[in-house]
Amino acid sequence: MASVHESLYFNPMLTNGVVHANVFGVRDWVTPHKMALLVLLSELGRAGSQLGLLERRRLNRLLLPLLQGPDMALSRLRKAIEECCPHLAGSVHIRLKLMAEGELKDMEQFFDDLSDSFSGTEPEVHKTSVVGLFLRHMILAYNKLSFSQVYKLYTSLQQYFQKDEKKNGADENEMELTNPEELDGKMEKEELDGPLREEEIACSGPLSQKQAEYFLSQQASLLKNDETKALAPASLQKELNNLLKFNPDFAEAHYLSYLNSLRVQDVFSSTHSLLHYFDRLILTGAESKSNGDEGYGRSLRYAALNLAALHCRFGHYQQAELALQEAIRIAQESNDHVCLQHCLSWLYILEQKIFDSCVLLEHSVNKSLHFGLPYLASLGIQSLVQQRAFAGKAANKLMDALKDSDLLHWKHSLSELIDISIAQKTAIWRLYGRSTMALQQAQTLLSMNSLEAVNVGVQQNNTESFAVVLCHLAELHAEQGYFAAASEILKHLKERFPPNSQHAQLWMLFDQKIQFERAMNDGRYHIADSLVAGITALNSIEGVYRKAIVLKAQNQMSEAHKLLQKLLIHCQKIKNTEMVISVLLSIAELYWRSSCHTIALPVLLQALALAREYSLQYLASETVLNLAFSQLILGIPEQALNILHMAIEPVLAHGAVLDKGCAMFLVAKCQVASAASYTPQKKIEALESAILNLNEAKTYFAKVDCKEQLRDVLYFQARLFHTLGKTQERNKCAMLFRQLHQELPAHGVPLINAFK
Repeated sequence: MASVHESLYFNPMLTNGVVHANVFGVRDWVTPHKMALLVLLSELGRAGSQLGLLERRRLNRLLLPLLQGPDMALSRLRKAIEECCPHLAGSVHIRLKLMAEGELKDMEQFFDDLSDSFSGTEPEVHKTSVVGLFLRHMILAYNKLSFSQVYKLYTSLQQYFQKDEKKNGADENEMELTNPEELDGKMEKEELDGPLREEEIACSGPLSQKQAEYFLSQQASLLKNDETKALAPASLQKELNNLLKFNPDFAEAHYLSYLNSLRVQDVFSSTHSLLHYFDRLILTGAESKSNGDEGYGRSLRYAALNLAALHCRFGHYQQAELALQEAIRIAQESNDHVCLQHCLSWLYILEQKIFDSCVLLEHSVNKSLHFGLPYLASLGIQSLVQQRAFAGKAANKLMDALKDSDLLHWKHSLSELIDISIAQKTAIWRLYGRSTMALQQAQTLLSMNSLEAVNVGVQQNNTESFAVVLCHLAELHAEQGYFAAASEILKHLKERFPPNSQHAQLWMLFDQKIQFERAMNDGRYHIADSLVAGITALNSIEGVYRKAIVLKAQNQMSEAHKLLQKLLIHCQKIKNTEMVISVLLSIAELYWRSSCHTIALPVLLQALALAREYSLQYLASETVLNLAFSQLILGIPEQALNILHMAIEPVLAHGAVLDKGCAMFLVAKCQVASAASYTPQKKIEALESAILNLNEAKTYFAKVDCKEQLRDVLYFQARLFHTLGKTQERNKCAMLFRQLHQELPAHGVPLINAFK
């Protein structure tokens, strides 16, 4: 039985000079670092009223992290005290020196004197306070030590102090050899390393029970809310392995190891840690708990549920379904409605991979509201909204549903779901092509979540919703030609979400897409082609589509057509309507370039029908512009002008700068083509109006550095100025055209056969 009891706590042993008085029932032990804290508390009590109010406040704020945190070197502890009260730091150092350089009886006397803190009518420390509990734990742990353990503690204290003295001596010698400028730089660097950094976890021995619990809860909270402030995956796993080495049955350490493995997408380690967590949970809870709502049965069903979620995350849907069936069976046997509702939510996610069905989700939302599970109900509503957005439901109905979800969030103070809801609204407005509304929602979330450093749990700056909104914001700025602002946003994203974090793929994809668009606008197709591989690795559909765009720009029409046809079939199969429409528009452009204008019309009409059916207003407007261009090519510019007025307003209001330029360029082309049948006076007015539209188009193209389109506009303007007899303006446009024409390669495609 002794071995069983010892396994529940940390193994009693001496490691690197740390005495472990881990008797059953005592979850803490005395270390040299904790003795230094005891000296600090003793000197703090002696100082009394001599300390100023500001110094006492600083020390009080410092004490709690010191008592809860891991052991640290004496130099770091002394530096932390000096920042709060230099006089007290000197007193602590002198007291420790006297004890370390004195005799064993001095340490004995010190612990005897600690009990006096609780004596008297007005004691210095209350027994039930945080400091009082710490003192009592240390006194109890010290009294449990044998004589040999007391002697080992005394020698470890001497080593602890001597190590600090040697370090101070080495620092003094280095100061003599270092010039003042280098010394100032080094001191500034050291000052940046605060005394309570999360990275400084490594200590001379294993953590105590309380230190381990504090460390685990802190790291788990950081992984959820602010992953960048948590330890790096390798460092955290090293610390967890150290914890499990001394206590293999520490269930919480296995669960944190599972979360840490998820960060790096390690399916084997994450599965291994998750199973170990529930194994340990059952071993420690089965003896005292029944097989009802708590204990063995509860651990089994939630183990199966978590295993299903893990397999689903890694795309192992068959294994996830088997684990979920097991969780449902055990939950039904135990009559656990809460677990069943979670199972129902995951069942919907798995069913969604096979076919679209709202029945399970609607049932899950109703049941969650019935059993008082607002978090689950809200997630169900938002999933339902997302599915109906892809199904083409009206935006006002979706926003009404999200408003009902927001009422649940505010009522139950679900701050994380408030952020998710706003990010969802941003994405929906982007889907419908309303960039102004998307920008407004993004700014709303950014104003709610300050970019300044905040305490964990107060504001969640590094969650997925925050990453999604910032990515949309970067893309919106890039579309409007503000590439410097987009780069700043992406730079901030890289700082907030390093490459090894779980949400880093979001900004990686957007960064690659923005670079691709810039390279295409600038005519650097070889650079755009090199970016396709990176986009494909993050999103295969986007990568294939952009590969086809590059092939089309390089006049490899047959290869581009084959690729687009395969992509079209795949997107129709998975019901990715947005990409289906984009692919149809690209196929229509291939037909134009191949002089098959009549074949392009049915393709465009199919795209227009889909865009209107699914309420994709911006894609519908873009399709109408392509139809107008087809009519221009077929020789009916008047009809093209009529439908242009219907589609150009949404493009100018919500479109990208490049699309605005293409739209104005098309209007000018239609005006010139229509002017052929006008009277001379009316023809001059039409041509002058076309020149004004070309100037506007030229401004848009210059904003995104689209040199090929600028060359075409300048050529068109030069021809119009020549027709109007404006020689000076014609020569200026001709000169600018020649400069761009020499810089850019000519592909031999007629000017009239390209809309974009």
